[in-house]
Amino acid sequence: MKTFPLNHVVESQQFDRDLLELVFQMADQMKADLFGERKYAKYLEGKIMASLFYESSTRTRFSFESAILRLGGSVITTENAREFSSAAKGESLTDSTKIMAGYADIIVMRHNEAGSASRAAEVSSVPVINAGDGAGQHPTQALLDVYTIIDAFPDVNNIKIAMVGDLRYGRTVRSLSYLLTKYENVEIIFVSPHVCKMEADIKTYLEKNGTPWREEQDLALVAQEVDCIYMTRIQKERFHSIKDYHAAASKYILTPDIVQTMKPNAIIMHPLPRVDEIPKEVDDDPRARYFEQAKNGLYIRMALLYLLLQ
Repeated sequence: MKTFPLNHVVESQQFDRDLLELVFQMADQMKADLFGERKYAKYLEGKIMASLFYESSTRTRFSFESAILRLGGSVITTENAREFSSAAKGESLTDSTKIMAGYADIIVMRHNEAGSASRAAEVSSVPVINAGDGAGQHPTQALLDVYTIIDAFPDVNNIKIAMVGDLRYGRTVRSLSYLLTKYENVEIIFVSPHVCKMEADIKTYLEKNGTPWREEQDLALVAQEVDCIYMTRIQKERFHSIKDYHAAASKYILTPDIVQTMKPNAIIMHPLPRVDEIPKEVDDDPRARYFEQAKNGLYIRMALLYLLLQ
């Protein structure tokens, strides 16, 4: 196994094609091992992961905690660090990070402010993994997203993907956009309400790296041409104006009728949780991959913990 060159995982731009392949190969091994010999079951025995979440989480937090436990390590955790840690007393993020680095071998952090993980990594003596920083990035989600896409399309080059919903505040689609530039002939179609359009920095990055993109309004038409639809929730908690939120809420719903017009081998993804953008009737369609997508998060996060702590 190659040496992992990263000390921290804070943004998608840290990963080139070779590094992506290294992570995905390790994730494949973790996945196989969970259903096989369990040779990695004690690999991180004696290692402690600090699960430091300033925002609520289900999939990310529990998949990370499950990942360290399945590798033989331990967890120290708080469900809501903003309320149940010294942050409630006014302690700074840098101070909290320095303290936690003395208690744990690795820190997994979710925070409400963009750039928080990078600031934490600058002062931490142990690896920091960004588990979502406000409307900034969510690199481990992007890794599991690409891992899911590759499972459906082994030649991830030459695919067309539609990102739908809250693109302005959606850290998952931002991080995924960065990673998709590592592949050839990938086209991205942004479908969103006007108040949720993808920010200019991502569009500029795509253009700089030769990844074509365009914006569309009609989800029903776009659904017929793409290989992957990546739905997202309209994030009410990110909006500064309730008027803007209502202008975006329930604007795009992937109905069973629209799904029936999709290519037979196309896939539907969603970082979850969902509200009403994918009706439950779609769950049984073989193109629905969002629950498998969530499960892939375990294998990717096991791989990252293994690589960062080896």
